[in-house]
Amino acid sequence: MDTKIHRKTLRGVVVSDKGDKTVVVRVSRFVKHPKYKKYMKRAKKYKAHDAENAYAVGDVVTIEECRPISKDKHFKVIQGASIKNQSDS
Repeated sequence: MDTKIHRKTLRGVVVSDKGDKTVVVRVSRFVKHPKYKKYMKRAKKYKAHDAENAYAVGDVVTIEECRPISKDKHFKVIQGASIKNQSDS
């Protein structure tokens, strides 16, 4: 069976990297108010798996849904622009 699994991908900013192999990513989105029709910014924080501890606070990353890794962690970092990597070169 060659069925392609569609996993949710989100883009956000790393707000915490204190956990071992874990980063907290803040994902923002715009939502239209049902009555006033004004667009409001809403944000949610997701814990994501970062196996190499490669990302620091402020990095823009893309996370992808995966199997549950822990109680709160069900996303993994698939790519991102790391500030740590850019400052070394």
